[in-house]
Amino acid sequence: MAGLNVHTSAHLQRMPDSADTTTLPGLTAPVTVVRDARGIPYITASNELDLVFAQGFMTASDRLWQMDLLRRTGAGELAEIFGAQALDEDRLHRTYGFRQVCEATFAQMDATERQYLEAYAAGVNAYLAQCDEQRLPRECRLLRYRPRPWQPTDTLLIGKVFAESLSTTWPVDLAAAAMAQADPKAYAQLMQASSRIPEVIVVGRDKPSPASPPKNHAGGASGALLSPDLLAGADRWLTAQQRALARVGLYAEELAASNNWVVSGKRTTTGKPILANDPHLEASAPGIWYMVNLAVPEYRVAGVTAPGIPGVLIGHNEHIAWGCTNLDPDVQDLFRETFHQTRPRLYQTPQGWREAEVRVETIPVRRMPGAPDVETVSHEVLVTRHGPVLLEDKGQRLALRWTALDVTPNETRCYRRLIRARNWKEFCRAIADYGGATQNFIYADVEGNIGYYGAGRIPRRKKGNGRFPVPGHTDDHEWTGLIPFDALPHVLNPPAGLIVTANNRVVGHSYPHFLTTHWAPPYRARRIYDLLTAQPKVSVADCLHIQDDIVALGALDFVELVLEIAARDPEASQDAEWQATLRLFRDWDGDMTPESRAAALAMELANALRRQLLTAKFGTPPANLTLRSRQAIRADWRRAVFGGPELTYILATQPADWLPKETATYGQLLRRSHRMARQQLATELGADPANWTWGRWKPATFPHPLAAAPLIGRSFQVPPLPQRGGGYFIVATPNVGEAVSMRFVADVSQWDASRMGLPLGQSGDPGSPHWADQLESWKTCTPAVFPFSPAAIGKAARQKFTLQPPASAGHRP
Repeated sequence: MAGLNVHTSAHLQRMPDSADTTTLPGLTAPVTVVRDARGIPYITASNELDLVFAQGFMTASDRLWQMDLLRRTGAGELAEIFGAQALDEDRLHRTYGFRQVCEATFAQMDATERQYLEAYAAGVNAYLAQCDEQRLPRECRLLRYRPRPWQPTDTLLIGKVFAESLSTTWPVDLAAAAMAQADPKAYAQLMQASSRIPEVIVVGRDKPSPASPPKNHAGGASGALLSPDLLAGADRWLTAQQRALARVGLYAEELAASNNWVVSGKRTTTGKPILANDPHLEASAPGIWYMVNLAVPEYRVAGVTAPGIPGVLIGHNEHIAWGCTNLDPDVQDLFRETFHQTRPRLYQTPQGWREAEVRVETIPVRRMPGAPDVETVSHEVLVTRHGPVLLEDKGQRLALRWTALDVTPNETRCYRRLIRARNWKEFCRAIADYGGATQNFIYADVEGNIGYYGAGRIPRRKKGNGRFPVPGHTDDHEWTGLIPFDALPHVLNPPAGLIVTANNRVVGHSYPHFLTTHWAPPYRARRIYDLLTAQPKVSVADCLHIQDDIVALGALDFVELVLEIAARDPEASQDAEWQATLRLFRDWDGDMTPESRAAALAMELANALRRQLLTAKFGTPPANLTLRSRQAIRADWRRAVFGGPELTYILATQPADWLPKETATYGQLLRRSHRMARQQLATELGADPANWTWGRWKPATFPHPLAAAPLIGRSFQVPPLPQRGGGYFIVATPNVGEAVSMRFVADVSQWDASRMGLPLGQSGDPGSPHWADQLESWKTCTPAVFPFSPAAIGKAARQKFTLQPPASAGHRP
C-alpha cells in the first residue's frame, strides 16, 4: 500500500490539503475520499463501478469484522469462530438455506447487477489484501482467523439476515395456534381486542365495530395438536435466532422497528417538506448502520447503509429523501406436511407421494475458543415443495414457506434506482423491485411532494391467511402470487399534509388484501401525530424533539384503568404499599425518565398481570418453552400475541372468565399482581423502593460479541447508561432508548441542514476516536448536521486522499 494505511490514518484529523494516495488494482480512474470530524467518508468517482469499489474499500477499513460477522450469520458459519455455543445458530441458518438462495439469485441477475456487486466485493478484497496480521481487525487477531475474500453473494446474505430480523412471523403463528388450541374462545377475544388509543391510518379511514373480528381472520386452529416437544423445538430455534441477530445488532424487539414521518411544506417553517426517520433495532457495538456520502457525475446521495451493502438504504439525493419503517406483514406460513410412515423421505401432495429434497450441510465447529482447529458436524435438511422442514416431532413436520427464500434477481436494482430517483414516478419505479422485508417507505421531494408506499413482496393465499399451521398435502392454502405493486398501500400528497408510520396499522379495514393481524400498538404513531399537529408549523428542531419524546401513551392508558379499578375495590385501602403505588400513578405524567419510579412499577405490574392472565387462560408452559432472563426481551414467545391493547382490553371489559381461580375480582387481581411486581423489583434492584427506577430497571447497553470475554473483553465494553424512553409493550415511546439505531431528519429546503447521527460512531475499532464519538449527541438527541454539497463537504473536511488505479489500468469490461 503506497503512502497510506487507511485503517489507521483514517482516524487522524488532518486538513484537506493532504496529498496521500494509494494504488489499488481494480480501479479504472482516480477516486477522491474526504473524511470529516466524525470519520464519515465522502467518496467521489467518475463512474459508478469505481464508486462502489471505493465504498467497499472504505467500509472494510472501518467495519471489516462486522461485515464478516454478518455474512457468517446468514451463511451459518459462526461455529467456525465461536465454537459449539453457536452451533444451533448455524443449524438454523443452514436449515433456512440462505446461501443456496443467494447463489441462485446471483446466477439469475443481469450483467449490470452482477458487475455492481462484483465491484463492491473487489473493493472489500482490495482492503483485505493490504492487511497483514497486525492490520486485521482486533477481533480477528483475538479469535485467530483471517476473513475469507468477500463474494458478491455475501452482500445478498446480509439482506437475508435483515429479512430474518424484520419478517420472521412463524413464531407468532405458532404461538397463536397454541393459544387457540388451549382456549379457542379466549384467543378469539384477544383477536377482537382493539386499542383504546385511536389509530393513525395512512391509507383509508374506516373503523370497524369493536365487536367485529378483523377481516380475513381465521376462526381457529386446525389440524393435529401441537406437541410440547414440537413447541420446545420452536423455542430452541427462537433462542438461537435471538442470539444470532442480537450479536450483529439486528434483533428487533417484538418486531417494533422504527418511527418515520414526513410533513408537507404547508405545515413546516421552511415551506418545504421535512422528513424524519429513526430505525429501532437491538443496540450493539458497533451499530448496524454506516454513514456515507457518494457522488458520481450522474448523482450525489448521502445516508446510511449496512456494512457489506453498497449504496444508501436510507437517506437523500439532490432531489428526493426517503425513510423506512417495518410494515411487518405475514410473509411466512407453516405447512403441516404428511410424511409416509415407512418411507420417511416421501411426503403427500395432491399429485401423490413426492420425495423431499435432502440437503446435507457440513458445519465446521471450532474445538476450543481462540484455537484454529475445527471438527465438522453434519446437519440434514429436508426440503418440501413449500420449503425447508423447520420443526418435527412424532410424525409432525412443519415446513416453512417464506418470501425471503424465493429467488428474486432484481433485489439490488431497487436501491441502484432509488439513489438516482428524481421524482415520485421514478421513486415508485425503483421500489417496485424491492424484495427485502416489506417496508413503509416515506418520500419527500424538492418540488414539495410527500408520499407513502408499503413496498415489498406480500403473498396472496388461496384460502385463509396463514395465521395457523395449515395442511400441506392439499392445494387449499397455497400462495396464488403476490399482491400487485399497484395494489399495495400508497398515497401521494394526502390532504392532512403529513404521514406517520411506526409499525402501526397503516390501512383501514376496507383494504382488500390481507396484510397481518399483528400490528404494533398505535402508541408511538399517535404520540408523534399529536405532537406534529399540536402546532401550525413544524421545524427540524421540532422533529428532533419528537424523536426524543419519552411519553408512554400505552402506560398512561394502563395506569388510568388501574386507578379506576382500584377506586372501586373496597379492600384497596387496606394495602399501604398498594396505596403508595397508586399515589405515584396519579402524579405521573407518563414520562419514561431514568428517575421515574412510576414507570418501573407500571411496567413490572403489567408484566405480572399479563403472566397471570396468560397462565389462567392458556396454562403454564413447560419450563423448557420459555426464556426467563432479563436479557431475553422476548421472555415468552407467546407474549407477541398479547400486547398492550389486549391487556387494556381485558382490564376495560373485565370478563369474569379471565380471572385466575384464586382471585374473585379484578381489584384483587391487581393487588396480587402488585405484590408479585414488588417482589420482582426487590430481587432485581434491591429491597429499597427508592432504587426502583426506570433507569436502573432498564439500563441502556451496547454489547459487543467479545465484551464479556475474560481479560480481552474490556476494550470492547461501552459503559451502560440510564435508559430514557421505552420500546415495547405498554411503555413504547417515540424515543425507544437504546434501540434507536440511527436518527435522520432531512431538510428538503436545504440539504446541508439535514441531520443524521449514530449511537456510537463510524468505526468498529475500539481504539479509534470514531468508536464512540457520537454517543453524547445520541444521548441528547442532537445529531450533527450531515454536509451534502461539495462546498459544505470542503468546509467539513479533516482528511483528503486519493485512491489511484495502477498506471496500466484500462477500462473495466
